[in-house]
Amino acid sequence: MKSPVILREPEVTQKLLEAIMDTPGGKRTVSRLARTCRAISEPALNVLWRELDSLVPIIGLFPSTILKKVRKPGLGLSKEPVEGDWAKIMVYGERVRSVVYNESANNVSPAVFPMLAENRPREYMLPNLLNLTWKAETAAALEQISIFLSPGIESLQLEVGPFRSASLNKIIGDACSRMTLTNFSIISPASLPDTFTVMLSSQKALQRVTLIAPGALSSGVGRWVAYLPELRSLQLDLSARTLTAVEGFFDELPSYSGNSTPSSITTTDSGVFSGEEPDFLDMRDPAMRLTANTQSSGGFLNLRHIHLTGDVANIAVFLRHFSVALTQLELVIEDPPASAEWMELLYVISERFGASLQSLRISATSTSRFNDLIRSTSRGEPAVSRLALEHIQPLPALRRLDIDLPESFNFIGEDIEALAHACPDLEDLKLCPLARFPVQSGPPKLTLEQLAPLTAHCRRLYSLAVPVNARRASPAVLADSRSSSTSLRRFHVGHSWINDSLHVSILLSHLAPCLDNLKWFHDKNRPGFIEANARGWEKVAETLPHIQNIRLTERTAASAVVALPTVNIDTTPPPPPPVPIETAEKGIMATVSLVDRSVLVKPLTRNSGIQWGPKMVDQSVEVYPKLVSVSIDAVPPIAEIAVEAVVAVSDKSVEAIPNTVTASIDANQFNASKSAEPMSLKLQDGRKSVFHPSSHPMLFPVFNLISFTYRVLFAYPMSIPIRVLHTVFDHMPTIIRRPPTPTSPNNDISMNSLQVRQS
Repeated sequence: MKSPVILREPEVTQKLLEAIMDTPGGKRTVSRLARTCRAISEPALNVLWRELDSLVPIIGLFPSTILKKVRKPGLGLSKEPVEGDWAKIMVYGERVRSVVYNESANNVSPAVFPMLAENRPREYMLPNLLNLTWKAETAAALEQISIFLSPGIESLQLEVGPFRSASLNKIIGDACSRMTLTNFSIISPASLPDTFTVMLSSQKALQRVTLIAPGALSSGVGRWVAYLPELRSLQLDLSARTLTAVEGFFDELPSYSGNSTPSSITTTDSGVFSGEEPDFLDMRDPAMRLTANTQSSGGFLNLRHIHLTGDVANIAVFLRHFSVALTQLELVIEDPPASAEWMELLYVISERFGASLQSLRISATSTSRFNDLIRSTSRGEPAVSRLALEHIQPLPALRRLDIDLPESFNFIGEDIEALAHACPDLEDLKLCPLARFPVQSGPPKLTLEQLAPLTAHCRRLYSLAVPVNARRASPAVLADSRSSSTSLRRFHVGHSWINDSLHVSILLSHLAPCLDNLKWFHDKNRPGFIEANARGWEKVAETLPHIQNIRLTERTAASAVVALPTVNIDTTPPPPPPVPIETAEKGIMATVSLVDRSVLVKPLTRNSGIQWGPKMVDQSVEVYPKLVSVSIDAVPPIAEIAVEAVVAVSDKSVEAIPNTVTASIDANQFNASKSAEPMSLKLQDGRKSVFHPSSHPMLFPVFNLISFTYRVLFAYPMSIPIRVLHTVFDHMPTIIRRPPTPTSPNNDISMNSLQVRQS
């Protein structure tokens, strides 16, 4: 017995599991399949772990012994994990393809990230990650993204708070250097980095770009975005921007045709005498808005989806610069829009993208919804305005139209009729299905009967969502078979009003005989709930299937062909006349149904220009001889030796006390005088030497002069009186009666004992 197809075809299994995931409680169902069926366990786990809206499931894979709280893994770890604690994360982390981190959710403690960064066993926790969405309100939370930036990421979406940090430049530069991105998004109230386009210049594979930040409308960003070769989707924010700033986005792209003439509306040059004429700069933007002959500014060759936010006038001016085959257009506008600007926007959409646009979605900004919420909580009645669709231009390729505005939700029959003729290929139509119509404001202006043009002209209409005032239908609508649509299967009436449920069931069975899904708001807690209307639609849902069966049976019987009896001609005599049978005459009106149909034939023209120019290469060759510079140091080596020659001087003093001897001498004795020669002591080799003048002939006269001066001034005056005194005292011994003193052998002071001190 063969296994079912769901187990033999992995693609079929994955599609089935994805469909289960989209149903209410789908994650729980797939989780049970993964735990109960071994054959389907692996694909079920892959689907469960493929997309995570938080980091909590990853942190919850750590053992319960190191988690602070098992039921709340986001609170962090009680201790640092070891290598064995990462086993489950390594296995299940390879299944993750998309993850979202939101700091404002406050479900992950900031202390977890340092532990993960320091103890992770491999460089990237989620090696097969493809999509990463990081919403950070602080610079510290933004820096933690580094541990999840694996090289295989293709989609990077950053939402940062009102702070400017150098880490943002680092993260973008790191991502652009190691990754090949196909989707890049940055949403920030702070300005874009100055080197934003330089860092992203290498990302040639980008298919979707979202820039919602100051500086996103600069000319440099416009040039970079325009020439991305694979760009398919572009999202910008035009809120609080002037028309000049919107025009500046295209300043560095190829100029419009006619810029060479001074009278062009796209230039401010007025000719040779421009100083004598007024400046047309103030009239430039209004002229751009009113003219429709502007051409594409170049670039955006593969662009198919545009998402714009802002005022209707700014959006209209921005869209005039495109002439590409756009298929999807999403507009978030300020509600309610001005009537003239709204009509201009409809004209631009039809003119530029009428032949290719397949989906158009119009919603309101958060500011408009907040204002509507304030009004609904006050005592005053909610403001209700009308969004005119009667001037909508042809959109033959449009298949989906979704309008969801908090104030401009009143539609009338003329809007529906114009929409049915302008968009004959509509398949999904939503016209403010969440609009509320309280009792004080009255029922909707659009009736259920006025939806007949949609079912008559839009033969592919499959889903319809619009609040109506369901009343009894006129006989003309019930008799018109063209207003019956067999393609309409889903109808969402929202807060629609209803009076007679039976007649509404009859009308619905005529407009949508194959309708199988009817929805309305029956929740009592929903704002705008009216119990009487909810009960009426509940009765319609009960009776509608039975009336539809009767309607389809009657139409099947009416379409059957009636076979007429044949008559055989025979020459035999006729039999006796039969008994007359009662007959009845019945007439069938066979009227040919004629339909007037017109086809708008409009040739699709496109102006294309080719810029041709020879490719020139400027090349220069620098020729110079190869030189070698050699230097030889021919300086003789010189050695400097310093010898310290200091005269050793010794200062020495000798105490010379002459020995005095008293002696008698003969007076007749020849007096001899001795001269003292000065001597100086010199130290040589540590020994004492006597300095004698005779050893120096040149100094001999000087020493003689000094010796002579000494004898005259000092020696003679002292020696003569002493000798006289000695003589007197020797001849008078009796008078003094002193004992004689022994004579001194030498009364003179020895000149040799005198020494001259030399320093």
